[in-house]
Amino acid sequence: MSSNSPAAVEMSGVHKAFGANPVLKNVDFTVNAGEVHALAGENGAGKSTLMKILQGVYQMDQGQIFVNGNPVEISDTFDAKAAGIGMVFQEFSLIPTLTVAQNVFLTNEPTKFGLISDSKARELAAELFKEMEVDVDPQRIVEYLPTALWQLTEIAKALAQNAKVLIMDEPTASLAKHEAEALFALIQRLKAKGIAIIYISHRMDEIYRIADRITVLRDGVRVLTESLTEVTPAQIVEAIVGRQAAAHLVHQDRSDKIRPEVVLEVENLSAGPKLRGISMQVRRGEIIGLAGLMGSGRTELVNTLFGILKPTSGTIKVNGKVLAISSPKDAINNRIALIPEDRRAQGLVLDHPVTENLTLPLLENLSRFGLLSNSRILRRSKELIKQFSIKAAFPGIRVGSLSGGNQQKVVIGKWLGTDPQILMMDEPTAGVDIGTKSEILDLVRQIADEGKSVILISSELPELLSVSDRILVLKDGAVAKELDRKDIPTEEFLQLAIQGAA
Repeated sequence: MSSNSPAAVEMSGVHKAFGANPVLKNVDFTVNAGEVHALAGENGAGKSTLMKILQGVYQMDQGQIFVNGNPVEISDTFDAKAAGIGMVFQEFSLIPTLTVAQNVFLTNEPTKFGLISDSKARELAAELFKEMEVDVDPQRIVEYLPTALWQLTEIAKALAQNAKVLIMDEPTASLAKHEAEALFALIQRLKAKGIAIIYISHRMDEIYRIADRITVLRDGVRVLTESLTEVTPAQIVEAIVGRQAAAHLVHQDRSDKIRPEVVLEVENLSAGPKLRGISMQVRRGEIIGLAGLMGSGRTELVNTLFGILKPTSGTIKVNGKVLAISSPKDAINNRIALIPEDRRAQGLVLDHPVTENLTLPLLENLSRFGLLSNSRILRRSKELIKQFSIKAAFPGIRVGSLSGGNQQKVVIGKWLGTDPQILMMDEPTAGVDIGTKSEILDLVRQIADEGKSVILISSELPELLSVSDRILVLKDGAVAKELDRKDIPTEEFLQLAIQGAA
């Protein structure tokens, strides 16, 4: 885009209040054609409200919106579509029982001889996917597609409505690493075609990888807009939380907190095709980080220790006693807990209230005369909500309505409520804001300081380095390297160790 060309979208002086509560205060935001502009901020900072105004879901109280230099009135979603603004939803908006083509052209169906034509929809969808350079069968029923293809269908749906501006809200939250890589490649192709992309994400590595500029909102105010080449991650974090908050990424020596007794000992543990002879020890009060590439066996290891996967060989000892862990119940009975990688699919029952989710593993202890006690469930839920600073309007609210960070706190609170001696956490900070990440990492340290043992999986190496006492690098389902934290001078050193193990 030339320097004289108007912005794809310019939002100027946007103000929005709900009742007496102002949520956006004189916000300016601009995205150019062919630009990926990251939008960051803690939950409640105003990101979603700003984007919902651009989508026509909300109407601003004051301000102006320009599209390609022309003032526009966006009063509803139809106005937004007419202005070329499309949204790729974090919670997919597709209808699972329809085909890909039917979803792509939903409410915008092509016709032949005056009648809706499925064949023409399939033909146009195939052309659209070919232009996107992705392989999606327009005839497939959506519910049978993998998550990554739902995401591509969402993007195609927006492009089918001639979107020149795409809003992507945490688009990799439900994607595996290789699927995210394919999405990044598509984003680069869309950018090259002049599409403007607003990219909402909490993941700093993604932002630096694909974005050109970043805008940070804090408490409804724009506090930073800068080229990614001119700002450091620490400066972004500071802008997001309003203080020098990178302290949570500084490693703290905990050698005096680690006790000599071995709580968990694994010898030559194998399970399924991806776990091949793992051996490791974890001491009381120790934080063990698991590093490795996708498919290295990290998740399979914790799933086996929790009884989700059945071991085919090897032994698991807890406090020196050999255990046969064949189900999660066996693990829970031995005070082992797992915070799973996918909180939405594995960690929560989204349509159920916070109270039920928080107390699900504790129901045997919350009964009275053989019947569940609602008063005990409510009391215990309130205790956990307070302990873990879970922001919920009321304890009985549907857990799926909470922010990602608060959903994760519910999962953590649920399992810490069982008082485990061994806590395993698989990507516990994925998809949560910077402030919540800081809280979770501080909590990991606190848990270990109290004498519990922690096994932590994280793909974000700065986080892994900040809290781990030792790091095991996994390759092909086995431990390729064991590194004491004090022997890892830099993140690059650990990255090379991981790549070297590849």
